[in-house]
Amino acid sequence: MKIENTAIQDINGIIAAQRDFFASNTTLELKFRKEQLKKLRNALKEWEKPLCEALWKDLHKSTEEAILTELSIVAGEVQNHISHITGWAKRKRVPTPLKMLPSCSHVVTEPLGNALIISPWNYPVQLLLNPLVGAISSGCTAILKPSPYVPNVSKVIEDMITATFERRYIAVVQGNRTVNEALLENRFDIIFFTGSPQLGKLVMNAAAKNLTPVVLELGGKSPCIIDKEAEIKIAAKRIAWGKTLNAGQTCIAPDYLLIHKSRINEFVAEFGKAVKQLHGDDIRQSNHYVRLVNDKAFERVKGYIKDGKVVYGGNSDASERFIEPTLLADVPLTSPVMTEEIFGPVLPMIPFENRNEVIDFVREREKPLALYYFGNVKNAKEVIRLTSAGGSCINDTIMHIANENMPFGGVGNSGMGHYHGKLSFEAFSHKRAVVTTPTWLDLPFRYMPYRMFGLVKKLL
Repeated sequence: MKIENTAIQDINGIIAAQRDFFASNTTLELKFRKEQLKKLRNALKEWEKPLCEALWKDLHKSTEEAILTELSIVAGEVQNHISHITGWAKRKRVPTPLKMLPSCSHVVTEPLGNALIISPWNYPVQLLLNPLVGAISSGCTAILKPSPYVPNVSKVIEDMITATFERRYIAVVQGNRTVNEALLENRFDIIFFTGSPQLGKLVMNAAAKNLTPVVLELGGKSPCIIDKEAEIKIAAKRIAWGKTLNAGQTCIAPDYLLIHKSRINEFVAEFGKAVKQLHGDDIRQSNHYVRLVNDKAFERVKGYIKDGKVVYGGNSDASERFIEPTLLADVPLTSPVMTEEIFGPVLPMIPFENRNEVIDFVREREKPLALYYFGNVKNAKEVIRLTSAGGSCINDTIMHIANENMPFGGVGNSGMGHYHGKLSFEAFSHKRAVVTTPTWLDLPFRYMPYRMFGLVKKLL
């Protein structure tokens, strides 16, 4: 199946229609927003089977994994917003300093306006629809641009959105990077982009022309530290899970291991056992092991295997775009596997002797989207204090994304802005300061020529 580019004329028409719809003030009403969130919730239930089938066709993603890592996350986000939108959107009074009396001060939350949401292919449902929840909740309109690399999923999403919402409110635009470029030539009130740092720079450059705010959810090389005191069996199982989830095609997957040299052999053995526990004796036959998204990705990830000594795995099959979970040792730090984001089931291991080496290693590189530490909690907190990352887990991987009460986002090269829960609502909103000053009293001190300035100065 191949996705056809949406015609530029149609794109321009959708953008104009959404601007007019937002100007009608319909989306400002909380009742309307709640109704639309409920529509999305119902659509997710109605379209669950077609979405799961499409995810299997495009990525070999099982129904269980599709629901756990995609549909349930969006459904939970929708319900969270339905339950809390009234409080989030409520005008909030803030303290007013003595120097401003008798005025009073409030913060009013208003929608930014017309949103553009561009998503990647690795979690094509979650990473497109989760930001949409924030757009609906805040009162924005939205154009959704899914990835052409997962054509079956993108088509089902288009059908679902078209059946659920008016195009002048929420619409799906399909196509390749030519369509992305056409979209980015237009002015939006916010752009929400999930993808690579390289493409994130292009989005930010385009947004700068109109001073459009952006949320950039990018990636990078997320380190996973296995210290001397780590519980190796648990570490191996949780790392094997985090790295084989979606076949490593996860922006927060462990990208490389920094492992204490005394624990390498034990870890390799336990990692192999963990993979078999998760996927059976022949992972190729597992219904829960995803394939690489396309031939280009397969060849790129397979190429990383030659950058080190294979100590576990290493098998592949181009006909299925299958790559076995692979551990590499003796990896040169200048090799592609250590300088490029892997985005696949290959995991290079870098030995160390003390934590200072680890801290220096991480700080010398771009700030990652995630950092994982296995070992003593006290030592973990020190490593986290002395490094920077979008998010972190201690003695676990991936799970920080599962808590909607915590921010999810990058820092530096791994992105900017946060979302999930209330932060998704705020990502698509503007906080507006409003000062109300009565007319029954008009103190003269602030006016020129500033009489009694000595007294006024004491109040400032």
